[in-house]
Amino acid sequence: MRERQFVADIVSGTKLPKMFRARQIFPDDKLEVEKIPQIIHDLLSEPKFKDRVKPGMRIAITAGSRGISNVALTTKCIVDFCKEQGAQPFIVPAMGSHGGATAEGQKEILTGYGITEEYCGCPIISSMEVKCIGKNAEGVDVYIDKNAAEADGIILGCRIKPHTAFRGPYESGMMKMMAIGLGKQYGATICHAAGFQNMHKNVPSFGRAIIANAPVLFAVPTIENAFEETCWIGAVAAEEINDKEPALLEYAKSLMPRIWVDSCDVLVVDQIGKNFSGDGMDPNITGTFCTNCASGGIDAQRVAVLNLSPETHGNGIGLGYSSATTARVYKQLDLKSMYPNAITCTVLGGVRIPIVMESDKECIQCCLQTCNEIDKEHARIVRIPNSLNIGEILLSEAYLDEIKDNEAYKGKLEIISEPEEWNFDENGDLPMKDGSLVF
Repeated sequence: MRERQFVADIVSGTKLPKMFRARQIFPDDKLEVEKIPQIIHDLLSEPKFKDRVKPGMRIAITAGSRGISNVALTTKCIVDFCKEQGAQPFIVPAMGSHGGATAEGQKEILTGYGITEEYCGCPIISSMEVKCIGKNAEGVDVYIDKNAAEADGIILGCRIKPHTAFRGPYESGMMKMMAIGLGKQYGATICHAAGFQNMHKNVPSFGRAIIANAPVLFAVPTIENAFEETCWIGAVAAEEINDKEPALLEYAKSLMPRIWVDSCDVLVVDQIGKNFSGDGMDPNITGTFCTNCASGGIDAQRVAVLNLSPETHGNGIGLGYSSATTARVYKQLDLKSMYPNAITCTVLGGVRIPIVMESDKECIQCCLQTCNEIDKEHARIVRIPNSLNIGEILLSEAYLDEIKDNEAYKGKLEIISEPEEWNFDENGDLPMKDGSLVF
């Protein structure tokens, strides 16, 4: 207790600035949720898709580990269409080594997203067993989920989005769902073995081999707007994936949000988790990249992580790229869930433990006090709820004059509150509700 108080005393004199709320403005076109079933039904009713789903076929439908908008609904819609054609669909968790690299853990992740046998109306067959389906162009054996490999057909349910650790014409999307997701831990390990510097080659190479040697029928990818709402759904035949995915990725990139201020002294992230990003917090937003194969996001000298999301089930991967965290986070960490993911992707930095402070306030104070060459009387602090939802952010009052009447921020940032003191309780923590910090 005395040691903890001693550490707290070191940072206790660091004054935190008042914060004001700002609305970030992005294009917000989206699909009406109630229309999604008809959209998917109409897409798949085109002969080039419908004719591939025949009565009696056992069809594997992939579902990944990301927090994709409307993922349970879109998965159910694909299931319903297959059943309408007389096929026998089942769902396969396609998430590499996530869920602690166990069949039970991967099924649990799907349950957290509402993808259950009861809701979708078909079996969920979760297994880590894989089968070699052929070789890629470089002569490397390619493995995918055994149940999917032995099905009569595979339909890819996925989202297209920029990746968090590498750049290329195929990042997070259809190719990666096959190469990494369907590969399970074994296949993902082989694909990652050459490092992220080669992922831009390996993902399409493995993906093309799966298209050529496994019964992939087509994909039903989605794209989301800056508010993580479904704004586009498509259907892509297996033989068209290679040619069509790069343009879809560029479209997805054009819709990506960002923090409109370019830099800060301290970035405060209320929560990280696998439901927000494979990296816990999306470095395309936070700048916390795990490799030098990608760049972007806000330029922050220090990053404070205050909490884990309930949906991440203790998987705090990405925490290692923060500067400091809280005792609350430390107590929630499930290392057996974190480590398989890090070992499989061959990047260990994300599971390191940063400096641990007792409270939210001390964590932020620690980050601010250790910043170099800044004006601590006018500290520039940005606070976000998570990397997925940045429609509203909190900025320290040092940004007020910068934003007011500045044409550069017109149509991008709108000030919606006056600067206020942080609302820490007597223990130095921010308010919480249902396991999440109140933003």
